[in-house]
Amino acid sequence: MNIYKLKYTTKAAAEKNLKAKGVYVVTDEGLTYGTGVHAVVELGKIITTDGTYDEEGNELTAPIYADGYHYDVMCEQDIDFGSNSIEVTNPKHGFLGHN
Repeated sequence: MNIYKLKYTTKAAAEKNLKAKGVYVVTDEGLTYGTGVHAVVELGKIITTDGTYDEEGNELTAPIYADGYHYDVMCEQDIDFGSNSIEVTNPKHGFLGHN
């Protein structure tokens, strides 16, 4: 099983690339996983520093986000995602039983 940590500039760029790589397939029923793809997790924008809030929920300081729009993909095949594939030392998400 292959696990890919991916970063794109935007959600639209991610979806376009994931379709081009066969991770997502457009069918009459809508968007589905391609053959051999077991899971796609849209992480989106990742918070690196939490915001702070008062007791009423009002924002005191805004959260800080990592650059990019992130996805995790679990699939059987080897896929070359090029520069969108990243190394992560402190992942925000993991697939159970897989590093």
